[in-house]
Amino acid sequence: MSEKASPSEYLVLSRGQWDKTASRDQIAKVIDQFYVWIDGLVDKGKMKHGQRLASEGRTVGRRNVITDGPFGESKEVIGGFWFVVANSLDEAAEIAAGNPCLDYGLFLEIRPLNPDIATVDNTNY
Repeated sequence: MSEKASPSEYLVLSRGQWDKTASRDQIAKVIDQFYVWIDGLVDKGKMKHGQRLASEGRTVGRRNVITDGPFGESKEVIGGFWFVVANSLDEAAEIAAGNPCLDYGLFLEIRPLNPDIATVDNTNY
């Protein structure tokens, strides 16, 4: 008899930009649909709320160089993040695929959370 894996959390990053052909009303409607969708999954224990991100920000690089804007390219815009609770990365992706915003230009990146403390491993360099 095989044991079922315990659910893990997966980070969902919302990326991209709204479809330029979509009207403001269409975008407002799909955002409302998104909140109904995510609230239903939160109620079922399949997702955890995250947060939308503001468009302004700063990047900090080598030698503490600080620049405006968090984005390398506009196609890399991260608009928000959420968490999926699933038994596998594939299941997390299937859950995230129900996001109604995907039909309007956004795409999602799903990443497992690594429970290990970060350490330097020189064998990977």
